Amino acid sequence: MFNIAFSSVIVLQMELSVPVLERIRDYLSFPLITMGESTITLWVIIYLSVSIFLLFFLSHRLKRVLVNRILLPYTSEIGVRQAIGGIVRYIIVFLGLLIILQTAGIDLSTLTVLAGALGIGIGFGLQSITNNFVSGIIILFERPIKVGDRIEIGETHGKVEKIYARATTILTNDNISIIVPNSEFMQQKVINWSHNDYKVRFRIPVSVSYSSDVEEVSRLLLEVASEDTHVLKDPKPAIRLNEFGNNGIHFELLVWTTSYIHRRGKFISDINMLIIKKFNKNGIQIPFPQRDIYIKQAISEKVRP
Repeated sequence: MFNIAFSSVIVLQMELSVPVLERIRDYLSFPLITMGESTITLWVIIYLSVSIFLLFFLSHRLKRVLVNRILLPYTSEIGVRQAIGGIVRYIIVFLGLLIILQTAGIDLSTLTVLAGALGIGIGFGLQSITNNFVSGIIILFERPIKVGDRIEIGETHGKVEKIYARATTILTNDNISIIVPNSEFMQQKVINWSHNDYKVRFRIPVSVSYSSDVEEVSRLLLEVASEDTHVLKDPKPAIRLNEFGNNGIHFELLVWTTSYIHRRGKFISDINMLIIKKFNKNGIQIPFPQRDIYIKQAISEKVRP
């Protein structure tokens, strides 16, 4: 008896749930927009929303796995891995959108009119966004800058942190993130300190008085370079006597480093501190501007009446 009653309850619930399911299906199948042979329903909108969200989420996760795991054994340069990961993600997103639209029953040929309207909108209102996006694609393919590079563009100096489709994030030494549109890299002169490798030569100007022994000055400057642990031994440091100035002799200390290209102010400051200590210890004078003033006193004769 109990089994029969339980079965009857289940059958009754199923009979009651059928109209509810049919009503939900009718709501979801209600046509909202008709585009040629394609009909946009609430179910299509939900399907598109969920599918596009999963596409962007999974492509982002795939890019992270590709950059941090799959490509790591082949290259240790983060810029190369980021560029490859970004290009792969754009391809996956493009192909995924085509597949999602096709499986949703949307005829892509009906979107030509909409694409034409969007093209006019892009030509006028979205011109800068399109320019930045295309510039971002060019940056990823040509790689004039990479993640981790030390660059200068206009008044902005810093390390490239991220390269997105629209803009690039540059982190300054003051820990300030500056967002630069990608089109700026196509239109302005960019100085990349680490385009080839991270080995950079610094030129440090040094002035001494005319009474100084130039050979002694050269020897002391080379000692300073050898004592700094961040200066490379190969290529060797070098000394240049640039010119004879108005107030002293102008030298230039040339040193190579790989560890301080992102903190060049700190590196030059450390070298200058060592130079001043070395000069003071050995009696080398650093000149300062001097002027000799000659006063001529005019003697006027008294005119007698």
